[in-house]
Amino acid sequence: MATPERLEKPGIRGWLHKPEKIKAAMLLSHGAGGDCTAPLMVAVAKAFCDVGYCVLRWDLPFRQAGPRSSPGGSGKRDRDGILLAVKLLRQPAPDVPLYLAGQSYGGRQSSMVAAEDASIADGLLLLSYPLHPPRKPGQLRTDHFTSLRVPALFVHGTRDPFGTVEELREAIKVIPAAARLQVVEGAGHGVPPATAAFMPAWLSGAAK
Repeated sequence: MATPERLEKPGIRGWLHKPEKIKAAMLLSHGAGGDCTAPLMVAVAKAFCDVGYCVLRWDLPFRQAGPRSSPGGSGKRDRDGILLAVKLLRQPAPDVPLYLAGQSYGGRQSSMVAAEDASIADGLLLLSYPLHPPRKPGQLRTDHFTSLRVPALFVHGTRDPFGTVEELREAIKVIPAAARLQVVEGAGHGVPPATAAFMPAWLSGAAK
């Protein structure tokens, strides 16, 4: 396995996992309560790097602002950061498919970026998508789903309080692109890092 390279640039802070031969690229964003060092983030980056993905595992702008900072607002600052990070990731991987991936909040913001401009990414990997706040199923975070025109794989636990499997399965029906749901039995909001080993195969299957 290639040793990750620490990145510190204006607006960018994280780790670049670069394989010897790059076949695809992935920008990996964390959830609202964590950062790029979270065990799941590390495991996902390793799993995809091992099969040829150049992965940028990074801290969203709100987290760069401080260890106790929160997203707040509309998330535009973080979406702008995702666009900046994509440009950086394109430098070592200019001519390969690029995927936006993220856990919870990071996945939601990534999907919103893709909905605003389908040319940004070739696909999405959304881990524990926060469909709605816990115990508030009426407050759906799906307004942009009808504008998603890239394939999306949702990986979701059966005990996730941010949305049941049934609710998410119904919600993704409005996505005009191919959308697939991979269920993880017994998982809450945050799938176990051990599932990362299966994600490259899941994502490959979702794109077919």
